Amino acid sequence: MAKTRPGGLISKPKTGKRDLDSYTIRGTTKVVRVGDCVLMRPSDTGRPSYVARIEGMEADSRNNVKVRVRWYYRPEESLGGRRQFHGAKELFLSDHYDVQSAHTIEGKCTVHSFKNYTKLENVGAEDYYCRFEYKAATGGFTPDRVAVYCKCEMPYNPDDLMVQCEGCKDW
Repeated sequence: MAKTRPGGLISKPKTGKRDLDSYTIRGTTKVVRVGDCVLMRPSDTGRPSYVARIEGMEADSRNNVKVRVRWYYRPEESLGGRRQFHGAKELFLSDHYDVQSAHTIEGKCTVHSFKNYTKLENVGAEDYYCRFEYKAATGGFTPDRVAVYCKCEMPYNPDDLMVQCEGCKDW
């Protein structure tokens, strides 16, 4: 049997990390779960919140909660940059995964498919859409093509008004 000095600390065996089903965002009553999209506080206060999808959550023995996230990129964060057809609320689901403190979660948001986003009656501050997946290392997109419209032959930007031609029925 090991002896300890009087007043000495006996180290407790480390308990493993445990998976969590949910986490309540600090200072709120909002609960996030695996699969939810969240706004995450950037280290630079002049930048907009980052958007990520929660892939997993775990707490250590001291109840420090970490989230495994898959990042969404804004067009200006991609290699090609923002283009004319990118909407203001457009995001790209990247192949970039990371582990972050749950304390950096600012709130929940919704990332819609492009089709569902264009059908929204009212677009809220926490509504975004995604029509591409983005490979961060190569700058490649999936799909690598989208339907084009009009004489300008540009993909549809939901922020721009489109009018259907009465003759050919094209937008």
